[in-house]
Amino acid sequence: MPTQFRVNELTSSRLELPPGLRSVVLREAGDAFAHATANASDLGAGTLVFVGRFDLAEFAIVLEPDEPLRTARRAFYAGMAALGDALATYAPPEKPMTFTWPDAIEVDGGLVGGGRLAWSKGSEDEPPDWLVFGTTIRTVSLAEGEPGVRPLASTLEEEGFDASDGAVLAESFARHLMTHVDAWQDKGFGAVAKEYVSRLPRQSGISRNIDENGDLLVRRMGKVEVDRHKLLPILMTPSWLDPNTGGPITAGVRR
Repeated sequence: MPTQFRVNELTSSRLELPPGLRSVVLREAGDAFAHATANASDLGAGTLVFVGRFDLAEFAIVLEPDEPLRTARRAFYAGMAALGDALATYAPPEKPMTFTWPDAIEVDGGLVGGGRLAWSKGSEDEPPDWLVFGTTIRTVSLAEGEPGVRPLASTLEEEGFDASDGAVLAESFARHLMTHVDAWQDKGFGAVAKEYVSRLPRQSGISRNIDENGDLLVRRMGKVEVDRHKLLPILMTPSWLDPNTGGPITAGVRR
């Protein structure tokens, strides 16, 4: 059965979001992901929590899937696909942007941020009360020095993006997320998986797909064996996140 995401019948008065979504805007010192996770039950599905920061685009959205937790975590890929589409909207022509599976986003080889997922406690075989997809994207650098002094990290400003405003990115993300949720409902999760996989670095002789539980399946030409990369352990510890700052790490993705 296709995933159904229930949303509140509210509209946003702070961000321009699609019908059915609403926004909660925190002060600069706030933490969008932590706030959404701690208050998900009260906020309800379709609530996008946004933090207005100068150097980071930081926001998180509450979802309520209608399928068991073990498969509902695939909503993470819908969030990542939407985030990739939002960034691509404002990227310079031909600027290479890729996902490092499963959660990091690199622009021209430099880490700009990524996505993460939280969920309510409960049985793997029952729908969770809520999921929260969150992201942090480095828009401008507050560090001293010229661009390029951190070759494994980057910012949207350094990469020449047309928009480095977090609110603009959040609004675009919300629109693309609804598109991917609709595709999931109409065509099945395969439509979302295809969009996500298309942003992984291309490798000759290799095909990739997303399993029912969210694991990445890698098949090599001429080989029967399938390599399985487990999603859950990385969701528990995001590869791109600096736990001390709450932003993207500056030394590249932890592979």
